[in-house]
Amino acid sequence: MSKRVLILTGDAVEALEVFYPYYRLLEAEVEAVIAAPSVKKLNTVVHDFVGWDTYTEKPAYLLEAHVAFSDVQPETFDGLILPGGRAPEYIRLQPDVPRIVRHFFEAGKPVGAICHAAQVLEVVRDVVAGRSMTAYIACKPSVEAMGATYKETGLHVDGNLVSGHAWPDLPGFMREFMKLLNA
Repeated sequence: MSKRVLILTGDAVEALEVFYPYYRLLEAEVEAVIAAPSVKKLNTVVHDFVGWDTYTEKPAYLLEAHVAFSDVQPETFDGLILPGGRAPEYIRLQPDVPRIVRHFFEAGKPVGAICHAAQVLEVVRDVVAGRSMTAYIACKPSVEAMGATYKETGLHVDGNLVSGHAWPDLPGFMREFMKLLNA
């Protein structure tokens, strides 16, 4: 039976952080399901550093969401990926997100969180407390407020949690996630 991985996201997801994992999973013959607040075409964005003190944001590709958060049955999935961008800041407010994310931690299934995905984990801070992870540097206060230890590395693995700093870390991020998924 093929593995299934849920990708939890929404509008303004960082394009590389959703497309790279999505296509990497498909390449490995893993069913990749994109969940969003509603079934629709999502607007992705490109974040880049071009001389500003922070990143810029530009519109990118459209991406079809396959399922609404309210219809997600997390027990039917083998792993979870949380991409970054600006999507995490608002999807964490959706009532089904804590239920979905908590399942993967409590079941010990692989969870991949990259860049601003740490903001999603704030709604299940108890499952992250005492752990260590990395995230985009602007999310360091969020990581520490959850009771986790922030790691100043591009990639970090703590048990079933694979975390990455930002999109340049995607090759290692997906390598480590796939190891956990196939263990």
